Amino acid sequence: MMISRFFFPCPLPDSGEIELPDALAHHALRVLRLRDGDPLVLFDGRGGELVARLQVRGRDAFAVRGEHHALERESPLSLVLVQALASGEKMDWIVQKAVELGVSALVPVHAERSVLKLSGDRAQKRVAHWRQVAISACEQSGRNRVPEIEPITGLREYLASSAAAASRFVLTPVDGRRLASLARPEAALHLLVGPEGGWSDDELAMCQAAGCVPVGLGPRVLRTETAGLAAVAALQALCGDF
Repeated sequence: MMISRFFFPCPLPDSGEIELPDALAHHALRVLRLRDGDPLVLFDGRGGELVARLQVRGRDAFAVRGEHHALERESPLSLVLVQALASGEKMDWIVQKAVELGVSALVPVHAERSVLKLSGDRAQKRVAHWRQVAISACEQSGRNRVPEIEPITGLREYLASSAAAASRFVLTPVDGRRLASLARPEAALHLLVGPEGGWSDDELAMCQAAGCVPVGLGPRVLRTETAGLAAVAALQALCGDF
């Protein structure tokens, strides 16, 4: 039987029983229908996980500590997905699956052809939502470190950032190198994925001027929610832990 895993939003204490926050307790008791004495796993994003047992006292729930295991399920490939904003629920899907596949961070960027336009409070709320999606994906997939979901930025601002020290690949449907032909990166690898309408010519030129290497995924044109995930999986097979 799979043991339910929960992200604990504060550093886990080193001793004593742990009172579960209201949202976590509600999910455990009302959504998953866990009962007093059931096993569970807690992780706080700093690495490792704590095996515990649920204790219910009235409306409050606690975790009775068991063993702490210094388990890491992170990929040896430090892979950052730089994803142009996609519409509808596509971004949720991309965040969820990218976390499951092992990315270390995700950077959402505005692109000329992005259907989704976000700024101000709407942008902040959407990023907060994506961070919760990432947490849920970690709970499901067994990861004990939550990938960072960066604030939404413009492509030009991203290209001018400190990420310039990383190896950067930009997906393009034409004239791109094969992933299998690329040397194994020695530092972090950033993968740039365009929106539904693809990168504009100006954006591709800007990426290449900033040192991004154009790469392709075969003769077929993939949707934005497919392309990045396919490339992440391929890179994990070539350089990661697949």
